[in-house]
Amino acid sequence: MKDYDESTAFLGQWGRFQQVVFFLLCASIVPNGLGAFSVVFLTDIPRHHCLIPEENLTQDWRDAIIPIEVVNGKREQSRCSRYRLDVVRNLSAQGFIPGRDVNLTDLEQEGCVDGWSYSKDIYQSTLVSEFDLVCSDQWKQPFTSTACFLGYLVGSFISGQLSDRFGRKPVFFATMAVQTTFSFCQAFSPSWTVFTILIFFNGLGQISNYVSGFVLGTEILTGDVRVIFSSMGVCLGFAIGYMILPLIAFFLRDWKSLLLAISLPGVLYIPLWWFIPESPRWLLSQGRVEEAEAIVRKAAKTNRVEAPTVIFKDYIANDDDMHPQEHLNVISLVKTQSVRSTTVILCLVWFSLSIGYYGLSLNTSRLHANPYISCFLSAAAEVPAYISCWLALKYFPRRLSVIFILLLGGVSLFLIQLVPETLSELAVALEMLGKLVITNGTSLMYAYTAELYPTVLRNTAEGVCITVSRIGSCLVPFLLQLRESFEYLPYIILGTLAVVSAFAALFLPESFGKPLPQTIQQMQKRERMKCPCITRKEHLKPVVHLESRL
Repeated sequence: MKDYDESTAFLGQWGRFQQVVFFLLCASIVPNGLGAFSVVFLTDIPRHHCLIPEENLTQDWRDAIIPIEVVNGKREQSRCSRYRLDVVRNLSAQGFIPGRDVNLTDLEQEGCVDGWSYSKDIYQSTLVSEFDLVCSDQWKQPFTSTACFLGYLVGSFISGQLSDRFGRKPVFFATMAVQTTFSFCQAFSPSWTVFTILIFFNGLGQISNYVSGFVLGTEILTGDVRVIFSSMGVCLGFAIGYMILPLIAFFLRDWKSLLLAISLPGVLYIPLWWFIPESPRWLLSQGRVEEAEAIVRKAAKTNRVEAPTVIFKDYIANDDDMHPQEHLNVISLVKTQSVRSTTVILCLVWFSLSIGYYGLSLNTSRLHANPYISCFLSAAAEVPAYISCWLALKYFPRRLSVIFILLLGGVSLFLIQLVPETLSELAVALEMLGKLVITNGTSLMYAYTAELYPTVLRNTAEGVCITVSRIGSCLVPFLLQLRESFEYLPYIILGTLAVVSAFAALFLPESFGKPLPQTIQQMQKRERMKCPCITRKEHLKPVVHLESRL
């Protein structure tokens, strides 16, 4: 059976058709960047203390009614308690002066029975100040982010199977609608419970839309253009949205306005339905050869090239390889030993990269006191990671690149504990190096995974691997809590996972310079490493150089 890339080679790689698909799909990822980390601003905790009602208190007692506590070596006002208001009222009425006539440590304290007063230095309002997610309800603040991650987890799992069953395009636009609708509805949440439910479905839509758009572009585009799209295109689209987020949040300081602003771009993408086609590869895998040919002929007309009389003749003639009536599912990923070992190793690598990415991303908030600058720096650091990922995908074998990235990231995290406190800048530099290479590896794994699996299983495999990675992201808040027992324990765990994953990646098959597999049989024929020695062979060179086509 002739390969799909070979059958459609007459289209070229960078005609008008490919340009439209490339840029529209990249642009469709921008809302994902806006929404993915919006929770940083939506659930941030403003400075707060117990609300003091309008009582007849002297200014001295009004200033002293909030106890002073030592937190992380710094003295600050208590967030969850105050001196008993009735006692303070009597002492104030009698003319006693706090600290001189009254020893404050002897006074009885009470909780914030009248509510809280929140600082508006940075935010007009957040979800925390709206629903009082502090003190006894403080667990609700991190759980809000966890609910979003759980949405990512479920969405990663089901979107791949839905897309493999019903098509890339319908799922892509359906999940875009889900993301936009639930993001808009969140702004009108009457309670924290409703907001948490809505953010779960919002997260489900976000990751499902990202995965569907990624696979759709990977299957439509060919050669080095596919490499650029999968390594840089969608990732830079995400990074652009990520960098725009703090700018929007800076001007819209209340959480409802921010949600409305980041939900509006989704409406602008409705017309894309008429410009983005279904994946011809998926249509062929379902036996819908005529529909696939119609799309390719329309692409040929757009590119002003002549199409052959019969484009996919070999697909019709050889039914043994296609089996369009066979609907494979997640069980197919573990049926045979070859496919099963690939799936297990990829899940381990995805898990390690995800827990490292989100763990280090949450730590970047310590780079600067201003959350808007911190968010922008975290987003900007991803741009060189995506560019270097494109270079790695273009010139280097996938397996070697993954191993190098995991080892470099693991070593940089191990070294942080050896840096003396006087060289804090070096520790930050090592942490940012780890963030850069792990971001690079996360981007690379999308392309590597898509290249290893056949068309009939590609989206399901991507979805399963991303589902496993989301389990890692859900564990990040608990991992960071380990700093309370030993400051460097999270870094040690992240570094160990990276090194173990690098060793496991030795036994993955190579996909560099090879056509995408169409069937499981073609996937099983991929060469694997049988020993921990990596030898680059001549047949691993790129098939097409982008410079010759652009």
